[in-house]
Amino acid sequence: MLRTDTVYFFDSSEFERIIKYYIDSGRINLAKKAISLSLEQHPDANGLHLLKAELLTMEEKFTDALQLLDKVEAIEPTNDEVFVQKGLLLSKQKKHNKAIDLFIKALELSEEDNVDILSLIGMEYLFLEDFESALSFFKNCLEIDIEDYTNLYNVIYCYDMLEKQQSAIAFLKRHIEMQPFSEVAWHQLGRQYTLVDNYTESLVAFDYALLIDEQFVGAYLEKAKALEKLGRHEEAIDNYLITTELEDPTAYVYLKIGTNFEKISDLSKASTYYLKSNEQDPFLDKPLIALTNLYFNSEDYQKAIFYSNKLLEINDENPDYWEIYAQSNLKIAFFEEAAKAFQKCMDLGDYSLKTFLSLADSFYFLGDYKDAIKILIKSEIYFHRHAAIDYRLSGLYFLIGSGKFGKKHILKALSIDAKKYKVFQSLFPTIHNSLSFKKLLNKYRNSL
Repeated sequence: MLRTDTVYFFDSSEFERIIKYYIDSGRINLAKKAISLSLEQHPDANGLHLLKAELLTMEEKFTDALQLLDKVEAIEPTNDEVFVQKGLLLSKQKKHNKAIDLFIKALELSEEDNVDILSLIGMEYLFLEDFESALSFFKNCLEIDIEDYTNLYNVIYCYDMLEKQQSAIAFLKRHIEMQPFSEVAWHQLGRQYTLVDNYTESLVAFDYALLIDEQFVGAYLEKAKALEKLGRHEEAIDNYLITTELEDPTAYVYLKIGTNFEKISDLSKASTYYLKSNEQDPFLDKPLIALTNLYFNSEDYQKAIFYSNKLLEINDENPDYWEIYAQSNLKIAFFEEAAKAFQKCMDLGDYSLKTFLSLADSFYFLGDYKDAIKILIKSEIYFHRHAAIDYRLSGLYFLIGSGKFGKKHILKALSIDAKKYKVFQSLFPTIHNSLSFKKLLNKYRNSL
């Protein structure tokens, strides 16, 4: 009709099917045109007016929609669909309790138990975060249609929100007795066992799901995670790899494969899959963090700096990224870069003891003893009686000729934790080996 500008007659029910098709496929403009044409031919068809009200609600034209629904209700006061549409309108306005009242009225007017209405009531309780009530309605839906996977997921979601994993397990076992070939139920059972750290039982459940559907990607993923938790990393890798054959691989899967290769010390393959993960999603930080840490832990600090720089390109306001970049520079004696990076960490709110000490050490290695002392004095505001601070302050004061303060801090450090004296010994070997300092230590030991 639209193409040829010719008028054909359609039955109102045919128009309803056309309009519903356009609404369901998201082609709202065509749905509007169909409604306009249909009402020209059937101006008194309440079903068409209800669809028009639905479209008005979708466009948040609530006043117009409500006026139309009131007109239909006046003509058909027992039409359950009127109250469904009014309930949806109120739900859109976040008036969830009132929406529930209308859905319950629609349910009472419905000729039989209506799964769609029961599910709508359950969803309203979800919006209200009343998970117990929502659970009850979603269970009712499953009693009417046991194969309704959407409501099965909703039931399990409610149990998850209530943190009732054992109840969820019991429910799923009963469901499986009635639906033994439900791969979704077996998969959800496996998930619940994982949540209570029963990985052995979760593997059994995932295997049943895969026996029913050998291309069930979600089951392979969850099985891989369970194997990972059990330390069976090679098997976990195999299951993750299967998912890459069944569907397009994701950055997450490549990352998990890399993690498992790193756990079995195959660093070459680990880095390969971390790189694949990064290629799949260049703006995801986790593979870059994994690469940075991998190279840092294997003492390849140049590569650690390279990948931490990539992290900073994504977000230069993250103190964790600056910290690993700074530590890598510190390891290869790029003290100036390290000092700038540690200072940036502090500018971004990182006041950890490690950052204070590392920044002070960077200044010390640069020969900026007074700046190092300033940082350590500032750290004492946040950290009281930490031997690591006093050992450093002692050495630095001795280096600038303030023996009085040097003596004060070494004695304080020794009283706090004498076992950490090796910190002083490694940072200030010249002072440690001096005769006058050894006499001071001997005098301290004799006084104990």
